[in-house]
Amino acid sequence: MEPAMFREVLIRLSERIRKETTRFRAPLEPGMKLAITLRSLATGENYHSLAFQFRVPHNTISLLVKEVCESIVEEFQAEVICTPTNAAEWKELAIRFYSRWQLPHCLGAIDGKHVAIKCPSESGSMYYNYKGFFSIILLPVADADYKLIWADVGANGAASNCAVFNRSNVHAAIEA
Repeated sequence: MEPAMFREVLIRLSERIRKETTRFRAPLEPGMKLAITLRSLATGENYHSLAFQFRVPHNTISLLVKEVCESIVEEFQAEVICTPTNAAEWKELAIRFYSRWQLPHCLGAIDGKHVAIKCPSESGSMYYNYKGFFSIILLPVADADYKLIWADVGANGAASNCAVFNRSNVHAAIEA
């Protein structure tokens, strides 16, 4: 990531991820939290490895990565993921798919990705997928220009892409 982009993201997220200083200890700076999170997302390194690199305890990293990711979604979701809300917008998507890719009546490109996780306690085989590991499903839909228009994250790995899509709000919107 370019330094200018990092600064822009940091400015927008700082208030969301900043903690108050207490008499017990000073909190981590928002820039450090963002750097750790981006490194974790980009490399997939485990928290113990990141703890050595950033000199931050692994249990702290496990909490701050989730917090920063949630803040990123809250801050950028409205401008980055723009799901159509009416029939005219859906028709415009179909027109763009046809003009760019010659795919008539196409509203989006969809694919599921199994994200490996550790087995949640007392979950049985609910998160165990057909590939032979525990996972959650990321199911995004992209428009003709590769921009996300919708995403579902967190369905259990045993579910199929079709089942996740059929239970989604975007399925209901397309049908309507």
